[in-house]
Amino acid sequence: MSKRKIILIGAIFLVLLGWWSCHHRAGSDQAQTDGAAGGRNGRGGPPGAGGGAVPVVAAEVEQKDVPIFLDGLGTVQAFNTVTVRTRVDGELQQVLFSEGQEVTTGDMLAVVDPRPFQAALDQATAKKAQDEAQLGNARVVFTRNSDLLARKVIDQQTYDTSKFAVDQFEGTVQGDQAAIDNARTQLDYTQIKSPINGRTGIRLVDVGNVIHAADANGIVVITQLKPISVVFTLPEQNLQEILNQGAANGGLHVSALDRGNTTPLGEGTLAVVDNQIDQTTGTAKLKATFPNDDLKLWPGKFVNARLVLTTKKGATVIPASVVQRGPQGTYAYVIKPDKSVEMRQIKVAQTENNQTVVDDGLKPGEQVVVDGQYKLQPGAHVEIAPAPGQQPAQAADKKPGRTERSPKPSKS
Repeated sequence: MSKRKIILIGAIFLVLLGWWSCHHRAGSDQAQTDGAAGGRNGRGGPPGAGGGAVPVVAAEVEQKDVPIFLDGLGTVQAFNTVTVRTRVDGELQQVLFSEGQEVTTGDMLAVVDPRPFQAALDQATAKKAQDEAQLGNARVVFTRNSDLLARKVIDQQTYDTSKFAVDQFEGTVQGDQAAIDNARTQLDYTQIKSPINGRTGIRLVDVGNVIHAADANGIVVITQLKPISVVFTLPEQNLQEILNQGAANGGLHVSALDRGNTTPLGEGTLAVVDNQIDQTTGTAKLKATFPNDDLKLWPGKFVNARLVLTTKKGATVIPASVVQRGPQGTYAYVIKPDKSVEMRQIKVAQTENNQTVVDDGLKPGEQVVVDGQYKLQPGAHVEIAPAPGQQPAQAADKKPGRTERSPKPSKS
């Protein structure tokens, strides 16, 4: 290769090296400029660091009356349940109820063949009439013998015999009356009536079957649904607190909710606290009564029972999303007057319906962070943003010195 070509190649290499060096230096300067600008705007460092304000949603600590309650798992039980059975043997002739029908006390449910029992009643009535006739004759004989004894026509033994015959037939007539009452009762048992108010279940026997008083299965089960009971349990540690509120004789308010603990099913009152604690589970059993007018409570249904112990006056309340949890326990971010945040430890009493009652750590009127805590660190400055779905103030959208003009009408 000639010397001229070598010089030309070297010159081209130097030109390319110089161009690459200048281009790389310009890119580095631009990156440093962007990084510095980002740091000034609060985007280059960690959230809340530097001078940038972190947008958060805030709320004010409130003070209001809050009910204090205990939750337990319960089971709905019918107020009364009766298996309707026959009290006499015979053929089931009629079933006068429909399955699932509401019945009241005394309503006719079924009829057993009454003819054998009517015959027994007639026989007892006839026997009484026969014995009453004999009683009448004995009384006449006794009256006659009384006159004859006074005139010393008959002896004392004949008189006594006629007297005791009257007593004997009087006893016989009384026994006949008892037999009549029993036969009438047996005849009345052929008409099977409802013993309580309630709702009938599935029919257990069909018309035409011969039923017996000793049958294990009845004709139908009637369940009283209005009112209805809920039996639930609470830990034994809460028993003294319940008794302190005068619950030994009932009267405290109880709510029944579905298994998801979201939908109310009824409002009732505590009826009784059981007289012993279950040693195997360490729980106390309680029973509440509900009117159940809308029939939302059904026997056998599992519910969540909420016993209201008392109402805490002037409780400190915050939204549930304010509460954060860390290694030291629960805490909340409090917004100070200079728009910086402070991480403060709090003591939570209870949380219900997205509201938390705080016993210690916050004061009414203070502002706390509801949303955006993950961007914060103690001392960070914040900018309060509207909550989701909340429109910002219209004044913030208008620029100072700008006059809005109404649009000119268009020419048709």
